[in-house]
Amino acid sequence: MATLVIAAQLAPVAGAQPQDKPQLPKSQMPDLGRPTRPNDEQPLFNFDEYFLGKWTFEWDVPEGILGPSGAIKGSVVYKRIDGPFFLADTTATGPGGAFTVKETIAYRKEGKTVARWLTDSRGFSYQQLAAVGGDLGGYFNIYYESTPFTFKGKTIRIKNGMRLVSPIRYRNQASVSVDGGPFVNYGNPWFEKDLGGNPGRQ
Repeated sequence: MATLVIAAQLAPVAGAQPQDKPQLPKSQMPDLGRPTRPNDEQPLFNFDEYFLGKWTFEWDVPEGILGPSGAIKGSVVYKRIDGPFFLADTTATGPGGAFTVKETIAYRKEGKTVARWLTDSRGFSYQQLAAVGGDLGGYFNIYYESTPFTFKGKTIRIKNGMRLVSPIRYRNQASVSVDGGPFVNYGNPWFEKDLGGNPGRQ
C-alpha cells in the first residue's frame, strides 16, 4: 500500500507543463467563441506584448549603397522606455564587418501609427513613419517609409514592410531608393523571437 502511495506522489500531474519549458506567446486576436465575421472589429496591436524581448535574424543582402552583398547575422532587443516609447538595439555582423543600429520608437495604439528614429553605426541616421494594419486572422502589418537622408553623397530612402505572421516570427521586406530612383528589393529576412527570456521587461 505504501508503494502505491509513493508512486502516486511521484507520478506527473496530467497536463502539467515542464518547469523549464517557456510559455509560447499567443495571438492578439481575441477568442470570440465563433468564426469571425466581416463586420468584426480588428483588435488594436499591442506593441509591448509582441515585440519586447530578443529577436534573431539572418539577412541576405544584395550589393548596393549600404554595403557589399552577403549574409548579415544578428539580433535585436526591444525594451520599453515609458508610456508609448521604446528602444531597439541591433547588433549584427555582415560582409562589411560588425555594426549596430539604435532605434527610438513611438507607438500610438489608438492612432494605429508608429514612428522610429534610427542611428546606424555604418554612418547614417534617418526617421521612419508607419501605418499599422491587420486582419481578423490575427495578422498585423507595419509599413515604414523613411525621410530622405544623405549617405556617400547619395540621397537615400528606405521602406520596410514588416509582416507579423505569428507571435514569434515576422518578416521584414526592405527596399532602397537612391537619388529618387525606383525602390529596389534589399532582402526579405525572417526575425524569430528568442523564447529563452524576455530582456525587454528588465
